Amino acid sequence: MDDKDVKNGETTKRVVINLGGMSCATCAAKVEKALSAIPGVTTASVNFASEKASVDYKKGETAVAEMVSTIEDLGYEARLSKATYEVEGMTCASCVMRVEKALADLDGVTAVEVNLATERVTVTYSPEQVSFIEMAIAVEAAGYKLFQPAEGEEARDIERRRRERELNRLRRWLIYSASSAVVIAGLSMLGMHIPGIKSLSERTLFTILFILATPVQFGAGFNFYRGAYKSARHGTTDMNTLIAVGTTAAYAYSVVATFFPGFVTTTGLKLAVYYDASATIIALILLGKYLEARAKGRTSEAIRRLLDLQARTARVLREGKELEVPIEEVRLGDLVRVRPGEKIPLDGILKEGRSSVDESMLTGESIPVEKGPGDEVTGATINGTGGFILEVTRIGEDTVLAQIVRLVEEAQGSKAPIQRLADKVASVFVPVVMAIAAVTFLGWLLAGPAPAFNFALLNMVAVLVIACPCALGLATPTAIMVGTGKGAELGILIKGGEVLERAGKLDVVIFDKTGTLTWGKPVVTDVLPLNGKERKDVLMPAASIESGSEHPLAESILQAAEAEGIALRQVQDFRALPGKGVVASLDGKELKLGNAALIEEDGVDISAVESRAEELSRQGKTVIYVLYGGELLGLLAVADTVKPMAVEAVSELKQMGIEVAMISGDRRSTAEAIARQIGMDTVFAEVLPADKAVEVARLQAQGKVVAMVGDGINDAPALARADIGIAIGTGTDVALEASDITLISEDLTRVATAIRLSRKTLRTIKQNLFWAFVYNVIGIPIAAGVLYPIWAVLLNPIYAAAAMAFSSVSVVSNSLRLRGFRDER
Repeated sequence: MDDKDVKNGETTKRVVINLGGMSCATCAAKVEKALSAIPGVTTASVNFASEKASVDYKKGETAVAEMVSTIEDLGYEARLSKATYEVEGMTCASCVMRVEKALADLDGVTAVEVNLATERVTVTYSPEQVSFIEMAIAVEAAGYKLFQPAEGEEARDIERRRRERELNRLRRWLIYSASSAVVIAGLSMLGMHIPGIKSLSERTLFTILFILATPVQFGAGFNFYRGAYKSARHGTTDMNTLIAVGTTAAYAYSVVATFFPGFVTTTGLKLAVYYDASATIIALILLGKYLEARAKGRTSEAIRRLLDLQARTARVLREGKELEVPIEEVRLGDLVRVRPGEKIPLDGILKEGRSSVDESMLTGESIPVEKGPGDEVTGATINGTGGFILEVTRIGEDTVLAQIVRLVEEAQGSKAPIQRLADKVASVFVPVVMAIAAVTFLGWLLAGPAPAFNFALLNMVAVLVIACPCALGLATPTAIMVGTGKGAELGILIKGGEVLERAGKLDVVIFDKTGTLTWGKPVVTDVLPLNGKERKDVLMPAASIESGSEHPLAESILQAAEAEGIALRQVQDFRALPGKGVVASLDGKELKLGNAALIEEDGVDISAVESRAEELSRQGKTVIYVLYGGELLGLLAVADTVKPMAVEAVSELKQMGIEVAMISGDRRSTAEAIARQIGMDTVFAEVLPADKAVEVARLQAQGKVVAMVGDGINDAPALARADIGIAIGTGTDVALEASDITLISEDLTRVATAIRLSRKTLRTIKQNLFWAFVYNVIGIPIAAGVLYPIWAVLLNPIYAAAAMAFSSVSVVSNSLRLRGFRDER
């Protein structure tokens, strides 16, 4: 059953899925049983030796995504390949549907996403069943061409040259057709008033117009005929069909009137030609196509700007020499010298020297970041005033910049759920328009005023040329391209249209506490000396005893002492007392560092500081007592501090009408203390990592759209369960795979920025779809002549063509307004 099998009107398909993680035949049996239980699956067979699952299923009743999910829920891997190809020849939304259908009908193809704006298709498939060759043949049979895109710099050059060639071709034909249309229209309307022309006979004038119009019709309009022919050959129609039929009708009638005038006059019709209509329609549509192509080229400008930042050469240190080599020749582990003001060529670790680095292209932050030995630096960022040597750790497609570009390209090629409505309309759009045009022609021919044929012809042409499936096809992908590109500029990586749409509808944002709202490591926040002592009198013995400790709080005390330049002393007889603290000897006296219980063992009265200690505890801080020689020197308070932008981030989200909550595994008192500092109303405390996803699900059960903000690793279950998972990156350590949205910088206010951008992009998509639908819903009836019985208003085909041409341009231009999106802060 490798081929499709149709039974009782249902299509059965087969998919072969490569499996991973199976350790025995029992695993294979378990997977097979689970797959067989999926409604719509007719047979499932799992081979443990080859690690393959072969599944026959009824298309429409289940999908491969459900099978993959079932396999992964059992704890195994389901491996399908994913590839992006270039498609040549698409002109409208109908073409998108045709390419998608051609590929989706192939056995082994599990998902297809075609993007008209980028002229690319992303295919998820089983390489065991289908190859690129088979896909290319299927697409060619549908009337288009499928190419494997080149990679890297070569791909960008090829793409740029291809777009330039297409733009130049359109420009040449536009200039020719527009100038010809002006002359034809001038002669048609004013010919009887121009000296030297008015003396010509009507037939001679018509012949001159024919000579001028024919190259426009079949030269400038050739692509429309070619597209219509391809569609007709496969029994379908598209935008090219509408233009070809409409302009040919006007042109053919004019040819008959020119060379066989008796055929027209014997029917009682006034002799007239419409060369000006057909030529002007083609010129206007080419103008629209030219402006559209130019605008589409600008939608990927964000990626191009990022790629242009990449250095072309690097100064590599080899065998004691400094060599300037192309970036492609740099190897992992090479030492590279970076001079002040230069672009950092590749990702690496700083080995020698210090500098500040402008990472604005990566994080969106304008303030340079200080870098020293051991710090990571990212390729394409700008070095400041210092020079340094770095060791290369990532090259080629593994660099952070390459990962970002790849993610943005995938996002721009994705579809938003809202686009499905446009796709469904587009699939039947052209046939419906053809039917309306036929009804218009017959209606006017049978019931229209004299000359009825002329009215019927012109109104039919107007209906055909005003209809615009292009606007429907471009409404969503252009907005997604610009929106995701703008996000990349701001350090916000959004994984596609579906994510944008969901993010625009968020009701609740849950923040993980540790490492997200806070820095994730304790610091000394308070030093309270007693009995006339100074800060150093408390910090010196505390840091001295902690120098031998492995407790998590020890490092924070040592760092506090180092920051104040305090010299440490050697302690003896160090002992750790679990649950209490540490004890040692310093200069022959006993030194104790720990909680109240440890200090009270010596009968020390702490009542004088008890209220202050309780106040610090209520703030979520850990209180440490310092006792030396039986004397209480003072208190230290240690806590995981809140990030500077956390308060502003929460405030911004609240102002946007979004509910904000915090989730933490800490005890309730600590979690609530942090929440009070930040201004958080809702707190989920004492929640284990695995149970965070349960809290997310509980909110979702209330009908809320939930985002989870975490580090992308420890919070993986909750990030996966949330409608939107937002990972906070740490400079170069970007959790690209663990989230729907990745914020490259640790600036939490970018969460609000990401939501604002998503909302604005979603609003733009809705505007585009609204105008695309409204334009066609209003324009087509007017072109058909519904206003004529009331106000005697008819739509000239030339005006219809102008409206059609600029509908697509208006949609693309509206999307390009997103390039002006600014972070409101």
